[in-house]
Amino acid sequence: MEAPQPQPYEDKCNKHLQQTFNKKWEETNMKKKVLSALLTTAMLASMLVGCGSNNDAPAAASSEAAPAAPAASTEAAASTEVAEPAAEEGKVLNIYAWNEEFKSRLIAHYPGYEEVDGTTGKIGDVTVKWNITPSNDNAYQNNLDANLLKQADAAADDKIDMFLIEADYALKYVDTDYTMPIADLGITDADLANQYQYTKDIVTDSKGVLKGVSWQGCPGVLIYSRDVAKEVLGSDDPAEVQKAVADWDTFTATAETMKKAGYFMTSSANDTYRVYSNNVSGKWVQDGKIVVDDNIMKWVEDSKKMVDAKETNTYDLWSDDWSKGFYPDGKVFCYFGPAWLINFSMAADTDGSIANQGGWGATEGPQGFFWGGTWACAAQGTDNASLVKDIILKMTTDTDIMTDIVKDDNDFVNNVPAMEAMAADTSYASKVLGGQNPLAMYCAGAEKIDLSNLSAYDQGCNESFQNAMKNYFEGKTDLDGALDLFYKAVEEKYPELTH
Repeated sequence: MEAPQPQPYEDKCNKHLQQTFNKKWEETNMKKKVLSALLTTAMLASMLVGCGSNNDAPAAASSEAAPAAPAASTEAAASTEVAEPAAEEGKVLNIYAWNEEFKSRLIAHYPGYEEVDGTTGKIGDVTVKWNITPSNDNAYQNNLDANLLKQADAAADDKIDMFLIEADYALKYVDTDYTMPIADLGITDADLANQYQYTKDIVTDSKGVLKGVSWQGCPGVLIYSRDVAKEVLGSDDPAEVQKAVADWDTFTATAETMKKAGYFMTSSANDTYRVYSNNVSGKWVQDGKIVVDDNIMKWVEDSKKMVDAKETNTYDLWSDDWSKGFYPDGKVFCYFGPAWLINFSMAADTDGSIANQGGWGATEGPQGFFWGGTWACAAQGTDNASLVKDIILKMTTDTDIMTDIVKDDNDFVNNVPAMEAMAADTSYASKVLGGQNPLAMYCAGAEKIDLSNLSAYDQGCNESFQNAMKNYFEGKTDLDGALDLFYKAVEEKYPELTH
């Protein structure tokens, strides 16, 4: 789940934290080196990156971490030294997260979980302690990072056992020894065979070792107002709407039609950015140089035309202005997003919202994409490895539990057989989508997700680019000036890069 852009961080503070980190880990007697030298600076620098929303907690990706391997293996290429689980399991399970989404899933679906109070639960004789820090101003990652740094010396009941991470900053943690290999928990490739491959690729380290597991998949679709579609396009049928948004040229032509009818095509130019950026032909950084992909520049061209024509706006995602389109008076035709956006972020529980009235529909849109996702990681040093293993297996691989999550929570789960069965289930219908079953569309999208151009620079480059182009869209600078702002921002974050 996505959030506003972080603020630039300061080199002076980075240096101080770097020194602190080095000193700390030189004093530990852990069997494994906790963080590679290449990742240290980026890990600590990202502590100072500000960002966040209630739905999502992105942060700056490591500037020097290697990209995830193209295929995940829980057993191959494991570290030479494996941390042995404690002979006796601990009595306190500490879970770190930025919101209560995973907590709600455990309460509702994990067998034997008992809620004690807002921050505490019980599983058998183990006390579950939830350390939930909202992601605003990067608070979640700051808190997580600070406590991971103390992990080696922490008392058993205070050690982090499990923590949650997001796709946008997964590499920051995955390519370090803070995260246990999933194989070290005793989870095998066979256990994870039903999961979508891309969900494994995202959390695979540079050595090909799987470091996290997710219960959800996040392929995206175009979400449109049924009332507006019927008024302007003559039909709200997904197949008919798709004809009007089949590619970007058709999409921009439809934007003109929407404007003439008194509607914005999207709430913001930023709504389409992730779709374009997920479909690039190369990585942001190639041979140490920043490369702006042609598809990214097409986003600039298309968005500038739409902003100038007042067919869209320049609102930041998650802002109040951006969210006005969740209501009929906002006059917005469509948004882009996965299941979590539709069901949890579009005011479905608020009277008068389009979602509350079942007024949205879903279709494929111009290009496939994914957005967000939450992964569970076992923290190196946990004294509850067996319980962490059981939670991961039940919550991410048990087909019955995952089917219940779809039915009860309208989430898209990371289980191919469960999703294919639900996609074919004519009794399943999304209230938010006016009774539509969008799952076949999601399934097709999840199988097509390509992460071959994923890199550790993506977060910083994408956010800096959007920030810079906003100045261009709003007429504060020309295109060359905006590109200069972008290059300057990225090279300040990643001094090793040029353009």
